Amino acid sequence: MDVAEDVTTQPLDDLQVSLGGYSTAGSRKANQDAFAAHCPHRDNVKKYKGIVACIADGVSCSENGQQASHTSVTQFIDDYYSTPDSWGAKHSAARVLKALNSWLYFHGCQSDLRHNGLVTTFSSIIFKSNTAHLLHIGDSRIYRYRQHRLVQLTSDHSRKQGGKSHFLTRALGMDNRLDVDYRRELLEQDDIFVLSTDGLHDWLTEPELAGLLSVHGQSLKARARTIVERAIENGSTDNVTCLLLSVDALPEENLQEAERRLTQRVIPPVMKEGNRIDQYEITRVIHSGSRSHVYLAASQFDGKSYVLKVPSQNFSDDMLYLQGFIREGWLGNQIDHPSVMKIHRYSMQSSFLYHVCDYVEGTTLRQWMLDNPEPTLEKVRVIASELVKSLRYLQRMGIVHRDLKPENIILTDKGWAVFIDFGTAQVEGLEDIAGGIKESIPVGDIDYMAPEYLAGKKATPFSDLFSVGIIIYEMLTGQKPYERLRSTVYDVTQRQDFSYVSTLTYRNDIPAWMDLVLKKVCHPLPQCRYQVMSEFLQDLSTPNPAIVKELKGAPLLEKNPLLAWKVFTWVLLIIVIVETYFLMR
Repeated sequence: MDVAEDVTTQPLDDLQVSLGGYSTAGSRKANQDAFAAHCPHRDNVKKYKGIVACIADGVSCSENGQQASHTSVTQFIDDYYSTPDSWGAKHSAARVLKALNSWLYFHGCQSDLRHNGLVTTFSSIIFKSNTAHLLHIGDSRIYRYRQHRLVQLTSDHSRKQGGKSHFLTRALGMDNRLDVDYRRELLEQDDIFVLSTDGLHDWLTEPELAGLLSVHGQSLKARARTIVERAIENGSTDNVTCLLLSVDALPEENLQEAERRLTQRVIPPVMKEGNRIDQYEITRVIHSGSRSHVYLAASQFDGKSYVLKVPSQNFSDDMLYLQGFIREGWLGNQIDHPSVMKIHRYSMQSSFLYHVCDYVEGTTLRQWMLDNPEPTLEKVRVIASELVKSLRYLQRMGIVHRDLKPENIILTDKGWAVFIDFGTAQVEGLEDIAGGIKESIPVGDIDYMAPEYLAGKKATPFSDLFSVGIIIYEMLTGQKPYERLRSTVYDVTQRQDFSYVSTLTYRNDIPAWMDLVLKKVCHPLPQCRYQVMSEFLQDLSTPNPAIVKELKGAPLLEKNPLLAWKVFTWVLLIIVIVETYFLMR
């Protein structure tokens, strides 16, 4: 069966991609090649997930090759668009391909004949803003034709056996482990990308293919069919497939376009109780500061209470501040978890710039710490468990908060610890979009900031874990483990001799093994911290044998510094008494 397509996508914030493809069984009875592409109709899906095209070639020795190839291209596209918008293209594609490979491998193993597995090559391009994200495994290929020059962007995962015979070394469904090539390429207008199976590129030279691509006056579908027919004329004995994608227009900006649209709105003046803005009536002023104003407000539409966060007019000309404010609104709208504050979508009718947030009833962790200066270990463990639960959710969503501190955590009556304030959050999905925020200095509170981020490196989920460790330490002691080194930014970034102050210095009822757990989670080097958050929680409650072993071999000053100093003081006192006695004789 011959298949041909020719499609031009609708504008994606000025990103336009045309595509045309052709596939034929050639001299074979069945066509085990497959290709698919999708351009979403919803603008927000197009913007944050992009346009996807992929090609696959089921192995010819298997009776299930056609099922493998067709399943891989259709299922990949469906599942990719089901991943969270906050995930980057690479993260989303990797998760989908891993699941797809497991499914193909499992069902392939059910066959009585080893060669009848569900095995296929797979190559895909995700167009997102000004970037092409390439995923590849097997010996299908992706080329780029730019300014009359053809470049192969993928490497074949196959070996020659003599003549033109070859066998695959990597493919989807071949093994329960998956190793996929990933590559990013910046787009230029008029780029043409070629996706092909080996039935085509094994029978066409690159100069020949480039010559066929340079023909003007033909649609992409017609060019794809011409290329396929030339491969057959050259003697191809396999299925033959060609998919062409042309970059017709590129966005000048992406995230910045949304920012320009929102920053054209008016920043509301400072409000007080009884004032109205759109459908909201201010019932209480929660906070009024130099950077923002926060109000409790009742909606006349549903009668519910919401929190309105309004940027300060002091920053009306500060684009970096406004970018962060708009990013916070976008991020809060993507989140749906009881431990993270929800921000509702911007109203298209409003002329004002502000956030509408769910009202989280409770008290800040800072207030709780003031009310509980010496909490029990069990209370701290319960809160720590909630903090890590929220942190693991952010990690799954590809988000690093970067400003975790007691003031940005609400403890609810239901026992949840809710993270708020995402003005400084780092979002993996936004890093794929050109024109993102460029920060010259670290953002957040220096007292809870991980050393690697403060020193200029990229923050990671384990930077947030460091902040949580500092918070738990402070809950127990009212102090910070490295407080003496944090007089200035330069002290922390330049000095390497971080001296951890044991919790036992401040409280003698904390088990020594728990102190070592906190020392590990607050370690200045990210690779020395806990790499699995659940392990950290487990060690907070139950002595880890490895930590207990380390504790037994430690000197008394590390095991129990308070006792060590008491012993040292008594020894000095005895020495002084003895010397005084002999001097008086």
